[in-house]
Amino acid sequence: MTKSLYQGKIKIFADGADRDSILKMADDPKIKGFHDESNFNEASRSEELQEFCQGLSQRIPDRPISFEVFADDFSNMFRQGQEIAPWGENVYVKIPITNSKGETSIPLIRELSQNVHLNVTAIFTLKQVEETCLAVKGGAASVVSVFAGRIADAGVNPSYLMKAAAELCAQIEPSAELLWASSREIYNLIEAEQANCKIITLTPELIKKMSNFGKDLNQFSLETVQMFKRDAEAAGFQL
Repeated sequence: MTKSLYQGKIKIFADGADRDSILKMADDPKIKGFHDESNFNEASRSEELQEFCQGLSQRIPDRPISFEVFADDFSNMFRQGQEIAPWGENVYVKIPITNSKGETSIPLIRELSQNVHLNVTAIFTLKQVEETCLAVKGGAASVVSVFAGRIADAGVNPSYLMKAAAELCAQIEPSAELLWASSREIYNLIEAEQANCKIITLTPELIKKMSNFGKDLNQFSLETVQMFKRDAEAAGFQL
């Protein structure tokens, strides 16, 4: 066996692809929360959206689940946040750090955080982390979602930024949970844990890859060669 660096200290939240996959993952005890990404696809009207989201929060009442506002102006973001919050005691309202015009959401976050569980999302910089922590300080439970995977897409090592972000959260508002978002590979789970993040979001495909943790690398090598052979035979390649 190969020793895995994963310690199991970080909470895994599942990025939902659709209602059925979310409910299936709810049976997995290692999944500690959910980010729903399917509501706009499966609910076309506001009544359907509310029914869809409330149904999910009621089916999974014991773990946090986040639903995002879709307005772009702050007055409607506030209204939608107040409407979403009562859908369940486990519901977190996702608020982007800015609107599409680049205008900061911090005043809105500060106001909503007094009585609404927030998941502040699309964060990329330490300044945004600091501003968010200050805005939610003393308020309801909150999550600070930093898009580490997209930071890596920009050619920047996100681990250093996430370690600094964890220190900021601990210093300013320890109850604010730092989340490693937009994971690209399962090793991000280990990186997030080593950076002292409290939460990481993983897709169902990445969660499945956790079964490889600790696998003997010689056996993994053999299985990979065997896969090559099966693929070539299935393709019918001949030279």
